[in-house]
Amino acid sequence: MGAKLPHRDLLAGSRHPQALEDLLTLAETALRTWEPQASGFLAAAVREEAEARLGGLSELNLASEGGFQGAERRCLLLARAGSEPPAPALLGLEISGNFLFDPATVADMVAGLERAGAADGDLGDLWLRGDRGAQAIVSAALAARLDGREGLVRTVPVRFEARPIGELSLPSLRKPREITTVEASLRLDALASAGFGLSRNRMAALIRQGAVRLDWQLVTSPSRELAVGARVQLAEKGELVILAIDPTRRERFRILMERR
Repeated sequence: MGAKLPHRDLLAGSRHPQALEDLLTLAETALRTWEPQASGFLAAAVREEAEARLGGLSELNLASEGGFQGAERRCLLLARAGSEPPAPALLGLEISGNFLFDPATVADMVAGLERAGAADGDLGDLWLRGDRGAQAIVSAALAARLDGREGLVRTVPVRFEARPIGELSLPSLRKPREITTVEASLRLDALASAGFGLSRNRMAALIRQGAVRLDWQLVTSPSRELAVGARVQLAEKGELVILAIDPTRRERFRILMERR
């Protein structure tokens, strides 16, 4: 295989063609120059598709890094087979402010970072710290630019401070756990409610608010029916995978799920 990859074949049917095209160019650079390459942070759906499509290329070595085990947003690392992929320069970022009277969401924090000059590829996972603000994994370049600066999240003044990743209060790593439930339907709100341990009404509200993704795609209809293999992602709660669906004698469904 030369440095030129079969773009048309690798892009056929892609759900993220532009992002994948950029990664193909990065892969070609790694193959041509023998210099390992690293992408910016990628959404999980893009990274997984890239890994599936590029993973079969015999001369390319792929890995990913998000700053901690279990990170959703990760950098894709590309190198010639036999070479070690690069370690991306990542740091932690503390976003401090008083959110007691104006609580913020993860999306609000991301918007505040973007307002301060962050690009999508600079931003890894971000998690809230109650009414004190948030922490995030970011590129070292962004951490250096923002360190000591002030910004605004919603109406709340914040201060940005770079931190070594080891000093952050990282999200706990969930061990996969199988869950069995019997439901009257295959609706998203019913299965996700059982899998994530939330009330049906609360789950339906979260879906309508845009906090839930199905196979990494935003879904806002609680009545959406699920099938075996469906993956449901809930912000800050992990992922639910439908492993098996079996009808019962009473016209209900026995569902086997794995929560990750």
